[in-house]
Amino acid sequence: MGLDQQNQSKDGRRVTWVGALVNLLLALGKLLAGVYGNSQAMIADAAHSLSDLVTDAVVLLGLRWGRSDPDDRHPFGHGRIETFSSLVVGAVLAALAVGLGYDAISQLIRGDEHHPNWLALAAAVASILAKEALYHYTVRVGRRIKSQAVMANAWHHRSDALSSVAVLVGVAGAMINPAWHSLDAWAALVVSLLILKVGGAVLWDALKEMVDTAPSTEVLEHIKQCALGVPGVQQVHDLKVRSLGGRYQMQVHVVVDGNLKVIQGHDIAKEVERCLEEELQDVDEVIVHVDPAAGQ
Repeated sequence: MGLDQQNQSKDGRRVTWVGALVNLLLALGKLLAGVYGNSQAMIADAAHSLSDLVTDAVVLLGLRWGRSDPDDRHPFGHGRIETFSSLVVGAVLAALAVGLGYDAISQLIRGDEHHPNWLALAAAVASILAKEALYHYTVRVGRRIKSQAVMANAWHHRSDALSSVAVLVGVAGAMINPAWHSLDAWAALVVSLLILKVGGAVLWDALKEMVDTAPSTEVLEHIKQCALGVPGVQQVHDLKVRSLGGRYQMQVHVVVDGNLKVIQGHDIAKEVERCLEEELQDVDEVIVHVDPAAGQ
């Protein structure tokens, strides 16, 4: 693993460990606040924070093994492990959203009444502030190290903050007017849909990477134009690009003058590699095939 990769992996693990510690403290605090604050919504929110610990563990494993150097048995590296980590995080988010939505609908049907106190209200405010701060910290690191798994975990932090917003609305409403006790369930239902949307997006992106989906047309065109801009390149064809662990791996054929010496064709190929690595972000590997122009 190169020095840059080592630093990125270290930064990703650090922010995830911070998140895990915060999640553990919040889960315990929310559980106590739910029990002594007479809030079923807060107890459910505690379970949400506990689920964050599961995804934290998955992300740590993904970062630990997913950015390891290629070896004899894994010549293309281990980036698929990080992709799988994102897949698990997205699946957990989606499953959690379905569970929260089901509980909210069940409460509305049963007409459950809960009358929480200030302890639950304070815990909801503290959770929102902590998880929103953790989201911004995590998403900043995720963008810098180009890690889908860390980015997915950042959205999990935000989903927990949104869940706490629902709790805050429900608790505050019930404290202001006991007749508004159903507000808690309605808010939880809305938040479950938001979490489902985020989880579905994370899951979809990970699935696309698992099946080697090509990047956008804009990225492909950028690659072609970069290669065509290298002196000596006449045409570009058979471009294949996939994403692995959030980084691009690509193969491209370039057509050059067939009368050139082998060393000259080699130099052109190396210049194409250099161009792509400098012009594009998140490039992991570039393979350039040199073809002679037709009729030569």
